[in-house]
Amino acid sequence: MKRRSFVKRTAAATAALSFPFTLPASQRNTEYSILELMGKEDIPLFGKDINLREEAHDAFVKMKKAAYQAGFDIKMVSSYRDFYRQEGIWERKYLRYTEDEGMAPLDAIDKIIEYSTIPGTSRHHWGTDIDIIDGYPKTKGGVLVPEKFESGGPFEGLKKWLDENSESFGFYLVYTNEPKRRGFKYEPWHYSYAPISIPMLTAFRKKNIVKLLQNEEFIGSEHFTLGFLKSYIRDNILDINPELL
Repeated sequence: MKRRSFVKRTAAATAALSFPFTLPASQRNTEYSILELMGKEDIPLFGKDINLREEAHDAFVKMKKAAYQAGFDIKMVSSYRDFYRQEGIWERKYLRYTEDEGMAPLDAIDKIIEYSTIPGTSRHHWGTDIDIIDGYPKTKGGVLVPEKFESGGPFEGLKKWLDENSESFGFYLVYTNEPKRRGFKYEPWHYSYAPISIPMLTAFRKKNIVKLLQNEEFIGSEHFTLGFLKSYIRDNILDINPELL
């Protein structure tokens, strides 16, 4: 992979806060265990209501301060999420779709993976990824809705600011609105701290992910076929913003 510079021209208020691509000291020559990659191992997390690895936390705080100066209040909706929390999300959705809405198991699984990951494969397990909104605008209903980040939506201004500035702090949009991209639907709220998440994804790809998932037992996992798992890895884990590969 050709290494990139995580430097982008930004507004004057953030021009001095760029991140050249060098791994943080604590991540150099780091070996990631499979338990860590799958969210089954406790990791040090930093910041009240932030809960990220230290370097990602520090970069987020700088980005939040710069956004505040520009008139936006970046609010964390979700950051670190362990395997067992993801398992709970998965099982609640599976039971709702199959029992309450009468969907067939495979249809329910396809519905879940429009936005939610299979437990053990979430980027939120790594302490590098965030779901964020602007805390200032008043809005009703769910906040992680693509339309709310588009023209006329309450988070339109923050999204434009992030488009211009987030990469200066090392944060890249994960699930873009590229028309040919497969897998999870467009998530204009989901950003990843690339200097750490890139080597973590590299380490994860070296594992036998299919076998790991076949060994898991949670509600609905009995319907995972080999073909489904291979497609899920190709489309949902790897078909992301190419800057994060």
